[in-house]
Amino acid sequence: MTRAIRVHLPGGPEVLQWESVDVGAPAPGEVRVRHTAIGVNFIDIYHRTGLYPQPLPHIPGVEGAGIIEAVGTGVTGLKVGDRGAYALQIGAYAEERLISADRVVKIPDGVSDATAAASLLKGLTARFLVRRTYEVQPGDTILVHAAAGGVGLILCQWAKALGASVIGTVSTAEKAALCRAHGCDHPIVTRNSDFVDAVKELTGGQGVPVVYDSIGRETFGKSLECLRPYGLMVLFGQSSGAVPPLDPNILQRGSLYLTRPTLATYAANRKDLLEGSDELFSLIGAGAIRISVNHRFPLRDARLAHERLEARQTTGSTILTP
Repeated sequence: MTRAIRVHLPGGPEVLQWESVDVGAPAPGEVRVRHTAIGVNFIDIYHRTGLYPQPLPHIPGVEGAGIIEAVGTGVTGLKVGDRGAYALQIGAYAEERLISADRVVKIPDGVSDATAAASLLKGLTARFLVRRTYEVQPGDTILVHAAAGGVGLILCQWAKALGASVIGTVSTAEKAALCRAHGCDHPIVTRNSDFVDAVKELTGGQGVPVVYDSIGRETFGKSLECLRPYGLMVLFGQSSGAVPPLDPNILQRGSLYLTRPTLATYAANRKDLLEGSDELFSLIGAGAIRISVNHRFPLRDARLAHERLEARQTTGSTILTP
């Protein structure tokens, strides 16, 4: 038996229960991972509340890193004792778990387990946003909402490494200083300034070619106002709530484009997963991307981690430690 956090009914952080579970031996094509670090992401809250419904009871968490403890038949490329990490595979809030081997990537030397668990989902997300959804070019000026968050800090650094000028929105001066230290050229404290006015001023009234928005309801409408003609609105989250139903005629202003991409699509096959993780870990190893693990909680205190994340009291990445 091992210990895990389980959800029996959707609800607030109080539904996260610390319980004993039976893990068992890996089936063909699976490995058993003993976690050393577990990533906390906003999607965990969507699963917990039922916004993204899951079978009940379930173990939340979609990102983790640790040691391969056992290998099922037919597994190649991974062996007992290897360090591995994964993302987008629900069931991470546990001391140990079973997982399909083709979803696990090796952690290279020079990257810690904590860094891997704090960066793989967020880093793969940042990569598809700046390399595939909209291919950021040298000289681009882009807008990143929640720039001091886990994805935001990586997104700012990745875009900066590609030669872009980055405008980012944050809620406090402290967060502005943090994201400025992570590649954001122009942090905007939204409590003090209207970000539409600031973007227009910074771009000489032209607007930006792309907006990366993980906030949703609070920012969506004004984000569209920040786009230049033919600009792309990238909605990849909804931390403030879902965007209301949209009349597509609103996109006529500037012949705008709108997309709602997900990592599940961009990392669906192993080739894409490996290419993305290799590039991410390479940039981390080279120092082009620094991962800020600013909050650590014992696994059994996942409730507190969720409370802090929902209250926007976190910056960078949060991990749970078994």
